[in-house]
Amino acid sequence: MARPNSTPAVDGLQAQFQQARSRALAQWQVLGERERFALTTVAVLLGLLLAWSVLLAPALRTLKTAPAELEKLELQLQQMQAQAQEASLLRKAPAVPAAQAQAALTAATANLGPAARLNLTGDRAVVTLTSVAPDKLQAWLGEVRSAARARPVEAQLTRGPKGYSGSLVLVLGGG
Repeated sequence: MARPNSTPAVDGLQAQFQQARSRALAQWQVLGERERFALTTVAVLLGLLLAWSVLLAPALRTLKTAPAELEKLELQLQQMQAQAQEASLLRKAPAVPAAQAQAALTAATANLGPAARLNLTGDRAVVTLTSVAPDKLQAWLGEVRSAARARPVEAQLTRGPKGYSGSLVLVLGGG
């Protein structure tokens, strides 16, 4: 009796599977007791290897690396919280007058030496950098942010072997 949802292709595959299964069972019966034991042992060992490599090894690896990963994530969280607190303090800080902001920006840029050129236009400043070391750029950005209350609105920087080169556009007078 044919099933309502079956198709000739599915029926054909099922028939082939049944034939292959019956041939394998017949072949199994032909084997001697030692051969059956050896094949059973190999199958069990392969099953254990598969269970180890798919189920247990990844779980053990995760358990081994989890404490270090958690510590790293906790450190990142603390850094993000510190940055959020700093941003909140900067937001609450009183605005710096334009002349004072320009003076602070000029002084900070002068600390970079000939590697930086400053061009002031109204409330915007364009700083052109040539081979500035990453730590000096980070310190300069921190000083500009806190002393001049300047915010970078556009950056076109490339990192080379001697440091960063490119330009930064800053807006002055932002709290």
